[in-house]
Amino acid sequence: MTHPLLGKHRFEPCWQAWSPVACHGASSELLDWLLDSASLTRRLQQTCQGQFRVEPIEQHWQRPMLNEAQALGTVPHQRCFVREVRLLCDDQPWVFARTVIPVRTLTGPRRRLSRLGKKPLGAVLFADRSMVRSSIEVAQLSSEQPLFARATAGLSQPPTSIWGRRSTFFLNHHPLLVSEIFLPAICPHHG
Repeated sequence: MTHPLLGKHRFEPCWQAWSPVACHGASSELLDWLLDSASLTRRLQQTCQGQFRVEPIEQHWQRPMLNEAQALGTVPHQRCFVREVRLLCDDQPWVFARTVIPVRTLTGPRRRLSRLGKKPLGAVLFADRSMVRSSIEVAQLSSEQPLFARATAGLSQPPTSIWGRRSTFFLNHHPLLVSEIFLPAICPHHG
């Protein structure tokens, strides 16, 4: 019998290490966002000429997507803490972010990661001296993927495709996976 998550695997993004082929079709402006390894939160705050804010969408314990479980080295049926937010500039969604945190990571001082509310995760991660970040992977998401639907929910004119990046952050060797999906408002020429 096939694992129930395996059938859904084909509807998940195809995350790949950065290469010109992996990013074919992305504008140079968008590539600049995708490949920037500094704090996205800080860059958004600096770029937004108005008010930057975090809008929590949902956060709860659930099974990760198969590709997320593989990236974190967890078994697919093990529940993780999942937080989804929108990062907005003047109430315009610029980024949809999804964080997947295994239960083994949420111990000791890292328990605060499950109680961030409207606080940006990037501010916590980049302030932690133990933080190590994996290399960035990129993916182009399309309309048949559930993650695309969640990322573009509420947009008046959803695009035909969007780009995202993800990387694993380690706090004292404890992993969490952060996916950041860039929405059309961040780059007028989103490709």
